[in-house]
Amino acid sequence: IRNRSSYLLIMTEIVNKPYGTSFKKYASQNKNILCLSGDLTSSCEVDIFRDEYPKQFVSMGMAEQNMMSFAGGLAMSGFTPFIHTFGVFAYRRPYDQLLASIAYPRRRVRIMGFLPGITTPAGMTHQAIEDIAVMRTIPNMTVIETGDATEVESVCEQADSVDGPVYCRILRGGVPRLFNSPLKIGEIRILNSGSDILLITSGICTEEALRARASLLSQGISILHLHIHTFKPFNEDKILDLISNIKFGVITMENHLVNGGLGTTIAEIISKHGLSKKLIKLGLKDTFAHGGSKQYLTKYYGFDAYALINSIEKFIGQKLNIEEQDLEKVRIENVHSLSKAEAL
Repeated sequence: IRNRSSYLLIMTEIVNKPYGTSFKKYASQNKNILCLSGDLTSSCEVDIFRDEYPKQFVSMGMAEQNMMSFAGGLAMSGFTPFIHTFGVFAYRRPYDQLLASIAYPRRRVRIMGFLPGITTPAGMTHQAIEDIAVMRTIPNMTVIETGDATEVESVCEQADSVDGPVYCRILRGGVPRLFNSPLKIGEIRILNSGSDILLITSGICTEEALRARASLLSQGISILHLHIHTFKPFNEDKILDLISNIKFGVITMENHLVNGGLGTTIAEIISKHGLSKKLIKLGLKDTFAHGGSKQYLTKYYGFDAYALINSIEKFIGQKLNIEEQDLEKVRIENVHSLSKAEAL
């Protein structure tokens, strides 16, 4: 773990299609890599790779069960398949094939799941809201979630370093750059030092939490802010040490159901070691999400920057002099844009 100065950029830039560009660069240097697409080629930004390296591209159609089994066979034959599809189609439909053909024999298959959580307005059929909970319970599976453009750009190389299957939550389109160092499996990013409250965020929730940082500092709230990108293997020892030394308790923010994901992982550590720390879990609470923009849905379901302010007030037992207009402005994403093949 490094200090925040080595991680967090003061000013953010928006990077267009960081995954498509970085995958093409990485895969083109390794002819054993095969790009598999579940009929979502442009939607997963690998159309540019398909056009330039057609011999390393396989279109599997809308047949995810077959794609999983096929990928397992390719890995057994010495290839390294990178599966590209929406997150929901990587585990809901082909769960049996995922376990039997990839996880159980520990095949070197890299599963790139796009549209994590509420990053799509298409509703429950396209929103992967329980994928971390499912994937982290599967033996042999490594689970990663990207939170900015730098992590998206470095995820292929890190995923490919694992001797076994890997599931990655991938951000697409215009993605902000928050960090200036690449993702490294098992590493934890410290974004702010403090001793009152431990704030642990992942994925798009890290950017959302940063909207409240200046306002909280102005109120003298001491927050230790961590960004998590590796859910399995989880750095339990370091998290345990940080929780033990915090004054009030822990708040988690995740673009996922609060059951089974980041909040549950932290709850398991607190329970396992008998720590007397309160825990507030911000995320989807036993509900499917309806359609809407990312900004609307995070507010509606209570895991935006202002929900974080409310949670901190509960911990310290007093009302902070912070209103929604005091927070940094929301970054609005276009539902339709050149960065996305469709608005799903």
